[in-house]
Amino acid sequence: MDAYPDRDGPGPVLLHADALGAGSPGQVLFEGLSLVLRPGLCLVRGGDGRGKTTLLRLLAGRSTPRVGRVHAPAGTPWLADATDAADDGLRARDWLAARRVSLPPWDEARADALVAAFALGAHLDKELFRLSTGTRRKLALLAAFAGGAPVTLLDTPFAALDGPSREVLATLLAEAAGHRGRAWVVADHERPDAIRGLRLCAEIDLGD
Repeated sequence: MDAYPDRDGPGPVLLHADALGAGSPGQVLFEGLSLVLRPGLCLVRGGDGRGKTTLLRLLAGRSTPRVGRVHAPAGTPWLADATDAADDGLRARDWLAARRVSLPPWDEARADALVAAFALGAHLDKELFRLSTGTRRKLALLAAFAGGAPVTLLDTPFAALDGPSREVLATLLAEAAGHRGRAWVVADHERPDAIRGLRLCAEIDLGD
């Protein structure tokens, strides 16, 4: 299973994965999965239980593959997530302040614009455990697009978003598809309508 559409394409190689395998002997999620990731937008498509989240965790270095290896010459990818129970007591603004440090270079002007676009202003002084699933997702998306991670991993990013926020995300992903220095990996059950027609730097189909 290879994803090399731009193997010799423009832009630096930000990440490459060689012959990854995940799962147990009795329940293999995927095997022989290889990927060369350059700047732009990548899609990982797959049904429930097919290994989308597992793959993102492997690419982010949060899990170890059963076989194969991941090399990220541009720096460690960031799995955009604001659901870690260890952060539940943090106020949203403090969680963002930590991301400002961990995801340089941080674009403060864009962060402020996304607070408004995602209607997060009223939630910044609330602890994360008080936020809805959708609001926590919007917080993670703000960090994903205001931060400067060379590779950002987005797990079903449209889930639990309201209509206006889905439109904001669609605009952000359209911009990401044309980026010349960074990559975003979107994992979803199907190709989201918002990215149909966009040029992808890579696509992986894990099956249904």
